[in-house]
Amino acid sequence: MNAVTPIPAGQPKPLPQPLPHSGSRLTLRSSGLLGWQGFGAELVNVSAGLHRIPAFKYHRVGVHVGAPVRARCLCNERRHSRIQAHGDADVIPAGLDGQWSDEAACTIFSVWISEAFAQRTVEQLSLKSGDAQLRPQFQMRDPRFQHLAWALRAELEADETSDPLYAESLCTAMVVRLIGGAPTLENKRRTLAPKTAARVIEFIEAHLDQRLTLSELAALVELSVPHFKVLFRETLGMPVHQYVVQRRVERARTLLLQGKLNASQIALDTGFAHQSHMAHWMGRLLGVTPRELIRSGANAGNIVEFDSNQVRGIAIQR
Repeated sequence: MNAVTPIPAGQPKPLPQPLPHSGSRLTLRSSGLLGWQGFGAELVNVSAGLHRIPAFKYHRVGVHVGAPVRARCLCNERRHSRIQAHGDADVIPAGLDGQWSDEAACTIFSVWISEAFAQRTVEQLSLKSGDAQLRPQFQMRDPRFQHLAWALRAELEADETSDPLYAESLCTAMVVRLIGGAPTLENKRRTLAPKTAARVIEFIEAHLDQRLTLSELAALVELSVPHFKVLFRETLGMPVHQYVVQRRVERARTLLLQGKLNASQIALDTGFAHQSHMAHWMGRLLGVTPRELIRSGANAGNIVEFDSNQVRGIAIQR
C-alpha cells in the first residue's frame, strides 16, 4: 500500500490484473481548516484495486491503519509483495510517481510535508548533506515514528484541536526521525539563557492573539527549531505548545473576570479559534467553563491559575 516509484519508460504495466485506476479514495478527515502550514494530513479510505499516483511537489508518508492487507507494488524496478500491518509506513519523497495494488479495502493516515518545511528542519540539524535526505522507505516499522504519527492522527480527529504549534512540533519530530537526525545537545547549553528565555516569553505574551509558530520563535533567538524545542522544555518544564495554551487560558480567565468583553471576542483576542475552543481548554486546564468562571465572581480566586510571573521566575533562576 502506498509504495511509490518512478515507472521507467517502455516498461510493461507491473500489475496487469486490475484495470488502471481501478481503486478509489474517500477522504474521512482533512487538516485543511486546522491552520497547519507547510504540512498537512488526511485520513483516507482506500478501496481494493490498482492505484496510480502522479509525482507531487511535497513529500508523502502513508501509515497503514487497521487490519492487515496484502499489497503489491513496483519499487526501484523490483516487484514487492507484502502484508501491510497496522502502523507500517511508506515514505515517498517529492518528485516520485508510481503505483500500488491492495487486495482489500483499507485505511491510510496520509501526511504531506512541503519541501520548504523539510529543508528548513534538515538545515537545522548540523548533519552532513549526504545524510540529511528523505529517502524512499517501504513498510517502515519504527515504534517511535508510529508514536508521533498516532499523536498527529489524534490531533486530526479531535473535536477540539490543540494549538497548531503542537501539530507543527509533531511534524518536525517526524522529519527528524525520518532522516535519522535527532539533534544532540552535547557541547551545547542545556537551557535557554535567562535573557533569551525572557525574550521568548515576552514575545509570546505580546502575540497571544496571533498564530505562533515554532519557526518564528526559534528565529527570534537564532536557534534551530529542534534545539529550541528541547531548550525551551528544559527551561520552562513544558513543551512550547503547552506553555502557549496555558498562557492563552490564563489571559482569557483574566478578561472574563473583568467582564468588559463577551466570551466570543475574548476567545479571538486570546488566540483561540472560537468560543467553544476556548471553553474546551478552560475546562481541561482550570476545571470550569467560561460561564461557571463568570458566575463564580468573587470566588474566582480559588480557581487554579497559571502565574506568568512565576514562570518568568523559573526561567531566570534556571
